[in-house]
Amino acid sequence: MAFNSSMRGNRRKLKSDINVVPYIDVMLVLLIIFMAVPPSQNPAEIKLPNAERSTQPPDDYIQVAIKPDAKLSIGVSGKHPQPFEDVSDRAAVVQRLRELHESNPDLPVLIAGDRDSKYDDVIQLISEAKKMGISRVGLATK
Repeated sequence: MAFNSSMRGNRRKLKSDINVVPYIDVMLVLLIIFMAVPPSQNPAEIKLPNAERSTQPPDDYIQVAIKPDAKLSIGVSGKHPQPFEDVSDRAAVVQRLRELHESNPDLPVLIAGDRDSKYDDVIQLISEAKKMGISRVGLATK
């Protein structure tokens, strides 16, 4: 019996609580790591894909080229080309596009935006061409 009484005195209570301090420490370290490490890709940089030709391009078309330095040029390309004109602003391009469309109403418009040109410039030209009543407006790809 002496043995049983000594065992009763040495009993410890079992803890049923979970120690969360180490988990909080690990989470704080992970949070600091994710905040300190910069993202691997720049979200502002968009790499445009190449596109396959879906159909044959038209024989003659009006081409508007947007260069990366915001310079514009417009002319007729194809079997019966006309010289391209370098234009400084969008209003002059729209006026020249209107003149070319009035003289050749059946020609489609092809907009060739450089990879480094602004997306807004391309969209504005498409919008202006649609407002003029040009139904066939396309984008040039590689």
